[in-house]
Amino acid sequence: MSEEPRVEMYTKENCSYCEKAKDLLDEKGVEYETYNVTGDEELFDEMVERADGRKTAPEVFVDDELVGGWDETSALERDGKLDEKLGLAVADGGETDVEHRKLIVSGSGIAGLTAAIYSARSNNDPLVLQGDEPGGQLTLTTDVENYPGFPDGISGPELINDMQEQAERFGAEVKTGIIEDVDDTSRPFRVELTNGDVYTTDALIAASGASARTLSIPGEDELMGYGVSTCATCDGAFFRDEEMIVIGGGDAAFEEATFLTKFAKKVYLVHRREEFRAEDYWQDRLQEKVDDGDIEIMKNTEVTEIRGSPEEGVDHVTLVSNPKGKPSQKLDDPETEESHFDVGAVFLAIGHTPNTGYLEDTAVELDEEGYIRTEGGKGGGQTKTDVPGIFGAGDVVDFHYQQAVTAAGMGCKAALDADDYLETAELGEASAVHEGAAASDD
Repeated sequence: MSEEPRVEMYTKENCSYCEKAKDLLDEKGVEYETYNVTGDEELFDEMVERADGRKTAPEVFVDDELVGGWDETSALERDGKLDEKLGLAVADGGETDVEHRKLIVSGSGIAGLTAAIYSARSNNDPLVLQGDEPGGQLTLTTDVENYPGFPDGISGPELINDMQEQAERFGAEVKTGIIEDVDDTSRPFRVELTNGDVYTTDALIAASGASARTLSIPGEDELMGYGVSTCATCDGAFFRDEEMIVIGGGDAAFEEATFLTKFAKKVYLVHRREEFRAEDYWQDRLQEKVDDGDIEIMKNTEVTEIRGSPEEGVDHVTLVSNPKGKPSQKLDDPETEESHFDVGAVFLAIGHTPNTGYLEDTAVELDEEGYIRTEGGKGGGQTKTDVPGIFGAGDVVDFHYQQAVTAAGMGCKAALDADDYLETAELGEASAVHEGAAASDD
């Protein structure tokens, strides 16, 4: 048997993606060394050099070979290749074992973990599959100040960790895994993961959340991780004393712009329209930073290209502006102006896409953007989908409110609806047995 590979990970403080990578390796029982680059310029420079210029954390190495950050590490796990790289893969010896679970919860954000807490307390032994964004969007939030019960606020990662611990205390099992396909043509449902694992389940709660959108503009993909990011709290400190751009007009953009003033020489908030969607609280907080000269707002403006290199990072962006808004759709308009703008980092906060690809081949109805359609209404069963036994909760359903507290409420509803379904299914089977027995007595 070959010697175990040496696994190293560069991390930083308050890094949710670092914690996700650690959790994944811990789950696999892999030993690894960690190097915290926060406040250590020499160690940070070493990480950048070994990671081919990347300035984000985590950065994972196996036997001195760069695996990459969380995205690359989770992609290997998703494709079933991480175990092989870590020396954990075993030779194929037949069909994959199929484990049956009474209830599976897809997603470990606040909706999924609330569902897990309620389901575990109902003795439904839920299996929570974390997906490729364990903890969901809340792990990317520095301070949660509007979740009831925390008068002084609480960090997103801390809230998620506490909820997971609570769910596990009642018997929920949390595992890393990404659902690739759900077969709803038979009972129990067959659930196949991207790493090849297969489960069957009597009920499924889809609480898989939504992922950050990108712009699909030149330079974005090439410079992702080299000055382009979707997480200011994760990566902002790596670009200290740089001028930074935040793109977006909602709560997330305002929060990220405000957060970045801790590090940036100056922050520019770029929004394609005149009006913002952010709630008044965030608009007031951001205006304070504007008054202090820390933030400048650029309305009716869009970024159409990001220039730079992995070696040097982001150098500048191309901006277009039009007084009527949405300038990228009006490039031939005489009022549209194009300019180049020097900047050291670009943070995207332009909304999310629901993670529902694994349901596309089922009878679960999705809307035109991929959000799950549920029954709704005022009575019970509000989280039911078109497929009996499959329920939806959180941002994978809710494209309007998208708040932690509403996601928790929907997770609770889904767990109660699933419990009612499981109880009814069991009663149905028992009734069938009794009916069969009665028929045989005649």
